[in-house]
Amino acid sequence: MAEYPSPRKAALRTKEYHPPLGSRDGVRLDFNENTFACSPKVLEMLGRISRSDLTKYPEREPVERLVASQTGLDPAQVLLTNGVDEAIHVLCQTYLDISNEFLLPVPTYSMYEVYGSSTDAKLVCVQATDDFSFPLDALLSRITPATKLIAIANPNSPTGRAVPREAILKVLESAPHAIVLVDEAYFHFYGQTVLDLIDQAPNLVVARTFSKAYGLAGLRLGMLAAHTTQMRWMRRMISPYSVNGLALACLPPAIEDEAYLNWYVDEVLQGRKLFIDALERIGVAYWPSEANFVLVKIGAKHKEFTSAMHRRNVLVRDRSSDPGCTGCVRITVGTLEHTAIGVKALEETLMEIEWSPDES
Repeated sequence: MAEYPSPRKAALRTKEYHPPLGSRDGVRLDFNENTFACSPKVLEMLGRISRSDLTKYPEREPVERLVASQTGLDPAQVLLTNGVDEAIHVLCQTYLDISNEFLLPVPTYSMYEVYGSSTDAKLVCVQATDDFSFPLDALLSRITPATKLIAIANPNSPTGRAVPREAILKVLESAPHAIVLVDEAYFHFYGQTVLDLIDQAPNLVVARTFSKAYGLAGLRLGMLAAHTTQMRWMRRMISPYSVNGLALACLPPAIEDEAYLNWYVDEVLQGRKLFIDALERIGVAYWPSEANFVLVKIGAKHKEFTSAMHRRNVLVRDRSSDPGCTGCVRITVGTLEHTAIGVKALEETLMEIEWSPDES
């Protein structure tokens, strides 16, 4: 019998991520993407890229200087990444060792667990409260000398709940020996940040994405911001060419088109209010959200609900497998037009599956 090479133990225990299979045609209210489009200035830039431009290795430093200027940071404090997923991977590879613990409030973004489980560190999950508010006291009680990384999504996914600044400060103060990642992927829909603490807190790392409000998910662009004492180690662990040239060329016009960004964010904020008003009118339970999505409680018919929405060409994300999220579905909020389509499909679907508010 033939023998085959075996992967290391960490690879065997790494949690697999399975993206949805099949067609995703329709109104995509399942992945928290920009539901409309990126800035038209991005398409103009793509049209100006020549064949010879594609022969060159990409240079991230000039664009990092622009991002630093836009965020009020020093260029040495900014690192562009191939999406926030790479940012999380880099953090895990930089800081987590066999004797360490990765502290993770749950439910939260699944890639923290995926990349954390690929290291030799121990994952320590802290369950959020019933209303999905940040479990500060429980988290603080689990901090030990072995704690090396703590991940806080703010606002959180899939719940949309925000973490108060005072709570983040308390975590930073209580774990000076650990890196505290504050993932601000949904910053534009929330409006609050801790980027201003970078100089004061050497254990703080902030992540941002250009996939959501900017509409560049297909180009894979993220950002890490950290004190220079930490950033040098992260730069050592990342590939120098992981961010491709097309993404680097398109980011400057996306950032500079503030009018377009503000228009889309305003559409989402109006859409979120419209959607929540509809949920309250219908009687669907939900959790307050500071992001571009809302987590709703459908109950036992969650699978029927997502399937019936899909038949109406509206995609939503069943989150029942997340800790504490049994019967829950996450629905993205996009433009007012797409939100209206989503509300109409929601109303028709609930009637079709004979759902009642008692099931929430």
